[in-house]
Amino acid sequence: MSTVEQLIGAPADYASEEETFTPSIAPSLTYSEDSEDQDEPRPEETPRRRRASTRLIAKSAADVQRITGESTQELLNRCCGGGCCMKLQKQDGLEYEHVTLPDNKAFRSLELKIDEIPTVLTKIPELPEQITFLQSIRRVSSTPSPTDSAISVSSPVSSLSSAIEAKLKDLSVEDLDTSIQPPSYVQPHPPHHVFPARIHNTRELTRPGAEKRTYHFDLDITDYPHEEGVDFKVGGAIGITAPNDAASVDQILDLLLVPRYLRDKPVLLRTTRGRWPTVWGEDEAREIVTTRRDLLTWCSDIQSYPPNKPLLRVLAEHALDPNEKKILMFLCAGEGQGVFCDFRTGPYISLAQLLSAFPSSKPPLDLLLSVLQQLMPRFYSLSNDPHESYEIRDGKQHRLIEIAVTVQETPDWRDGCRTGVGSGFFERQARKYLELQRGGEKAPQLYIPMFKGLMANPLAKEFVSDGPMLLIGAGVGIAPFRGFVQHRLKNANCANKVWVLQGVRDSLIDELYNGEWGVHEEKVKKVVQSRRGESRYVQDEVFHQAELVWSIINSVDGRVFVCGSSKGMGEGVEDALIRVSQDKGNLEREEAKKFWELKREAGQYITETW
Repeated sequence: MSTVEQLIGAPADYASEEETFTPSIAPSLTYSEDSEDQDEPRPEETPRRRRASTRLIAKSAADVQRITGESTQELLNRCCGGGCCMKLQKQDGLEYEHVTLPDNKAFRSLELKIDEIPTVLTKIPELPEQITFLQSIRRVSSTPSPTDSAISVSSPVSSLSSAIEAKLKDLSVEDLDTSIQPPSYVQPHPPHHVFPARIHNTRELTRPGAEKRTYHFDLDITDYPHEEGVDFKVGGAIGITAPNDAASVDQILDLLLVPRYLRDKPVLLRTTRGRWPTVWGEDEAREIVTTRRDLLTWCSDIQSYPPNKPLLRVLAEHALDPNEKKILMFLCAGEGQGVFCDFRTGPYISLAQLLSAFPSSKPPLDLLLSVLQQLMPRFYSLSNDPHESYEIRDGKQHRLIEIAVTVQETPDWRDGCRTGVGSGFFERQARKYLELQRGGEKAPQLYIPMFKGLMANPLAKEFVSDGPMLLIGAGVGIAPFRGFVQHRLKNANCANKVWVLQGVRDSLIDELYNGEWGVHEEKVKKVVQSRRGESRYVQDEVFHQAELVWSIINSVDGRVFVCGSSKGMGEGVEDALIRVSQDKGNLEREEAKKFWELKREAGQYITETW
């Protein structure tokens, strides 16, 4: 047994996990998990009775959107691709048995369409390979045993003892406050490092009655490390390493029966391969001293992804109730493929919900960590000109960056709604900050763990300080354009070269940054409301401003920027731009599409949608 192995105790009874990981890649730029702050126009559909012999076929992305209610990318992310969604009916030649379903609210919330289950199941995947192991750290006593008295001071055992002590120092948790930032092994893309930026100020931008809540944050980056070599840029985006909600983490540990005294105790994490628990680290084996709470808080996503078969297979393996095991095995089997796909494409399901639905299944924590997805950073666009944002506080000049975050909510099985990982974290921090301020604390010490992120994204890369520019956005997608306008309007000669089309539902309650765009705001910004006044969408205004659009895009240095949700707004704006070029350029539709493709390649048509 090696010296290191002597320092490590046997794995705890509840420790051991794994899953088939997909390679971690840099996530695409998103400003909030789901920020659709303008209604989508819903074309009326005339119901038509279909003959039994016909099949419904999706010929385009619009058809997929109409049939499934999701964009093509959303459907690809959710669907296994097995063509199994028609297999919800009983299959001939199989013998079925009735299975008593779990009688709890969490299981009923899954809406599983299960009546009877085949007595024989096939194509059940093997238990996933375990690549993550947790082992307790056993300290070596410094008190010599009676048998050691016969050993001379110069003996090799003395040197071995020194080596053990040195190794023990390595087997301790780093001195880092993980209540405000992740452990250092949660490394973003080099050369960036996570920095806990103090919240300088925060406020809610939307008003009571708005369908979605949006918050503004001023983050203090005065002490942000300068070694990275790239400064913050207009239109750039910062990465946020948001933690899982502490209450949700404790709930999962409770459901797994992990003792409370062990949750924050140092433990040795061993991985055999993969990038986890890092974000952009190398695919390699690792040994890290950490805690169970930190791993579940900062490294594993417990609510954003639909359940996959490796996770269900692990739950099935450790289910003690025979009926729960049969249901979980059925979802993993070929016979249950249709129910499984229907299950995955239904409401978002959290890990706590699954564990509550199948209460007899309590897999080891490290095995569970092996099959959970990596908790990835979220990206949020700067909503100011970072070169000109400073404020004096406590006799010191502070450099600030600003962002806007719209809170994403999905129905929760316990009634009410739950928020997204990133936006929910921001809202919790904002509410704590405002509550402390109301209690008389002038400068609450609350932080946002961030890194410089994407300063070469399309918006930042194509922004120029001169030339005509049309900025089209809806909801929180308008936020980066505020920085554009602030930067451009410093030069009086640019006042007539920038125009903003902002889509909102109702300007009285959800118009973001009203009056905060600069001295020429009324000249450069047009607000389009979908639920008040003329009740138009921003894409309608784009076509209405065809003369302006055509003039800008045909200028030598003209640019058109579009930012916001691709669902509804982004697709609608693109269609409106195509119709503008058809009308003003006398082009056929395919020629008009090609026109905008060429403008995109030339850097004159820039979109950032999610």
